[in-house]
Amino acid sequence: MNPLHLLLRLNHGLRSRIRNAWFCALGVRLQGYVWMRRVSIPRNWRDITIESPASLDDDVVLLCGGPPKAKKLVIRQGTYVNRFTMFDACERIEVGRNCMIGPFCYITDHDHGHEKDRPIGEQPLRSAPVVIGNNVWIGAGVIILKGVTIGDGAVIAAGAVVTKDVDVGMKVAGVPARELGQ
Repeated sequence: MNPLHLLLRLNHGLRSRIRNAWFCALGVRLQGYVWMRRVSIPRNWRDITIESPASLDDDVVLLCGGPPKAKKLVIRQGTYVNRFTMFDACERIEVGRNCMIGPFCYITDHDHGHEKDRPIGEQPLRSAPVVIGNNVWIGAGVIILKGVTIGDGAVIAAGAVVTKDVDVGMKVAGVPARELGQ
């Protein structure tokens, strides 16, 4: 192995371990070693649980808002989250085991109200849990909205906007996402 390549791998590994220690000290529940690149967790650290082994690539954002609640955002073992993906949890987002999540995805469990005679900034949040089953493949640029359950083994095509539940083993695509078959 090229000595420069080995040095780079050691550097990345050391930084990942430092991130693990730092986030654990802040209160993130890391159950074992989690491979983390430049991950952002701006607040509510105690609301997040990540099982080992899991991998979070560059510029993944784990954002929890609202009142503190244990296990508001859960990422199960064997899951890989690609670059620039954002989880925005207010109530609960759970990602199953061995999932593959593409780059530039947005997964949220809430949105703002839209009452007619009330400023947008004063609208209350509306939330419903998001549950992603085991062995789910989520393509690049997918948006998953509140209240959605995605069954085990489902495939979500790149660019889809998922607004309704996806059955076990189903393939979906489009805006809004529609079933393509199994």
